[in-house]
Amino acid sequence: MGPNGFIQTRTLSVRFVDTAETRPRWRFNLAHRVDARLQLGLEWNAAANEVVPTGNWIVATETDSRPMVSVGTSSDRIFSPPGTRAWYVTAGKSTGRAAPYVSLFHSGWERRWRFPAGVNLQLSPHVDLLPMTDGRNAHVLLSHRREQSNISLMWIALRHPGIGMGWSY
Repeated sequence: MGPNGFIQTRTLSVRFVDTAETRPRWRFNLAHRVDARLQLGLEWNAAANEVVPTGNWIVATETDSRPMVSVGTSSDRIFSPPGTRAWYVTAGKSTGRAAPYVSLFHSGWERRWRFPAGVNLQLSPHVDLLPMTDGRNAHVLLSHRREQSNISLMWIALRHPGIGMGWSY
């Protein structure tokens, strides 16, 4: 939520990962929230000069008795080659300070299904820890969130440090 309780309609994020592979080093995302459940955007993997449309639709919002369920598409996982697309369905449920999720993810690169999962742990009102797997590699993100911005320290594939920043407006 933004000032005065309005939903922020646009987000811009940038990510850098210290890896010898060029495609995942720099990624930029620009997304527009069409309404409370639908977000559409563009992802630019700068080193590969790859632009990919992205989308995410919340099929069911979370309630006391039901998890949130969303479907979406983006480029394939972080170490996939350019031009590969992924499709996914994700379910997540908040349980106090922990929010686990599971996904069914079709990798266009590997042409097979993967099963990403993780749990977002709220360490303080503004700090989260997210250990996760993308169905192939494990990653850990430590994020500091503010109302209209965030910064994340990343440990990608438990070998590569990275940093991500995002802004809503």
